[in-house]
Amino acid sequence: MAAVIQSDIESTPADFEIVDLRNKQPSTAIDSDSIAIKQYHAGLESIFGRDGAECSLLLTSSTTSRSPFFHNACVYLPEYEELWVTSDLLQTTSSSQLPIVLISKIRMQRAEDDGDVVAVEWSKLRPPPDLPMPAGACAYRQGLLYCSQGTLKPETGGLYYNKQAILLTLMEVPRNKAPQAVVTSFGSRPLNSPQQANVSRDGAIWFTDPPLGFAKEIRPSPQLPSHVYRYDPELAGGLRVVADGFGAPTGLCFSPDEDTLYITDAGAPRDSGDLSSIQPATIYVFDILSRGRQPFLANKRVFAFAMEGAPVAVQCDDVGNVYAACGDGIEIWSPGGVPLGLIEVAGGCSNFCFGKQGEMFICAEQRLFRLQVRAGSSAVDILQ
Repeated sequence: MAAVIQSDIESTPADFEIVDLRNKQPSTAIDSDSIAIKQYHAGLESIFGRDGAECSLLLTSSTTSRSPFFHNACVYLPEYEELWVTSDLLQTTSSSQLPIVLISKIRMQRAEDDGDVVAVEWSKLRPPPDLPMPAGACAYRQGLLYCSQGTLKPETGGLYYNKQAILLTLMEVPRNKAPQAVVTSFGSRPLNSPQQANVSRDGAIWFTDPPLGFAKEIRPSPQLPSHVYRYDPELAGGLRVVADGFGAPTGLCFSPDEDTLYITDAGAPRDSGDLSSIQPATIYVFDILSRGRQPFLANKRVFAFAMEGAPVAVQCDDVGNVYAACGDGIEIWSPGGVPLGLIEVAGGCSNFCFGKQGEMFICAEQRLFRLQVRAGSSAVDILQ
């Protein structure tokens, strides 16, 4: 697929509004090609300062195919100035075939004076056959670790590692350089449809495994509950269930000191794949304890409930504020669970990541945004 060049990208100030949650009114519609900041608590100034933020629309498919190319993964590799994103399920021309997922590689060109992204090169890539239906991803060992949802074939799905050398030539992967399967089953039972992964400082991989693939009719009936796993690549039999009791765990992230783990629950999917408004839309937090030189999750408790939609991805900044991709954009809480504000995105946010100093990349299905805390703000250092 030919690359698309988008140049002359401009940044504009993000609209800013102070909202009293004690008397919150329904949100007014915002421009689908822009972002707004809503402050619920004065603590939001610790992130955006008093100078606010600027946003830019890097890419959009809304005027062409209307396909949700900017859905998941959202991994920034600073050494290559690349952002890697996966699409949602894309329908094929044949009703007898399963949908497909495409991987997008967005290479960025920055201005020399202020580091703003002024141009991008967007390449849409078909995943290798050994990486079916990729969803979330994370940086791992000079490459990317993908969560593969799998297909109707029972032996597919799991975690797959792509070295950077493979990423650079993803469209023409040699047979001897296929993505490396890291883990695909728990014992003899296949994983459901892994969604998000995170790597702790000790090199272990933590990931969520809800039955969303079955709800979307791309996977067989689940053989395992909705678990959260930890995989230690240095241990034989290093795959452990570390948490259960979820409807559909999707996102997870560590606090900066890795003493706690946040896990989002998007609720049990219905047959149609839709989520009911009375299903969980909850972020849970766990303490990470050590027993027998191994980590365990303890003291599960509710951290927050999303105001709109379900929290499908979650991340912490360097001081422990918690951000979640929700139905109204990116909702933000203090480490103590106080709602600080909202990065409002029309239609919601499906995933996001931190970039360089004071920068975020935001996936919104048909649109890809960049949000930059203004350079004059004293809060720039808070974002990763």
